[in-house]
Amino acid sequence: MSGHSKWATTKHKKAVIDAKRGKLFAKLIKNIEVAARMGGPDPDGNPTLYDAIQKAKKSSVPNNNIDRAVKRGAGLEAGGADYQTIMYEGYGPNGVAVLIECLTDNRNRAASDVRVAMTRNGGSMADPGSVSYLFNRKGVVIVPKGDLTEDDVLAAVLEAGAEEVNDLGESFEVISEASDLVEVRTALQKAGIDYDSADANFVPTMQVELDEEGARKIFKLIDALEDSDDVQNVFANFDVSDDVMAKVEA
Repeated sequence: MSGHSKWATTKHKKAVIDAKRGKLFAKLIKNIEVAARMGGPDPDGNPTLYDAIQKAKKSSVPNNNIDRAVKRGAGLEAGGADYQTIMYEGYGPNGVAVLIECLTDNRNRAASDVRVAMTRNGGSMADPGSVSYLFNRKGVVIVPKGDLTEDDVLAAVLEAGAEEVNDLGESFEVISEASDLVEVRTALQKAGIDYDSADANFVPTMQVELDEEGARKIFKLIDALEDSDDVQNVFANFDVSDDVMAKVEA
């Protein structure tokens, strides 16, 4: 989920201890399978697979599950599904633009799940292209703060093509062009800086400011969408202030 970055951070922490842990594991495993199918089973020669494995490890997915997913994806073990990536577009409450990225082996089921979640939670589907122009594909690396300063992170990633470093409270978010993602992540590793995740995400070019009621509605919609096994990521162009976020969390 990427709307407001603070929400992304909160979600990141929550997901690991959540009752949805099984769902999160399944999505991370699916990512690994697809990456292994697309680029082969060697993470050193397949950066997408490398990042998918790192993310799964950070979320405590057992190594055994990771290894088997790699083998299934690469066709070295039976049971791999033929997943397709499908993007759906729509609008949530308050005119928030929503991009829904599905990874599915059943297009009809995915489309039905997304449509039901949207219509039951104040959203509406939109034609392809009518929402996606509000987002840019960017590389996003999340770095836990620890003792790091923003300058430490900037110094490590500037030469590698990073465009900005944002302070999310307990972590930093490093934004780059999607094509520079691997270089930025590698630069952090060379500098000895640990990172939580490195993904190519859709980042909104403009945001809709939400009050408490609006925030609750959009979070409810996103939860409903993410409840589908076929939905891999939800991106939305809203912003929530710290005050509103505190009220929602309370």
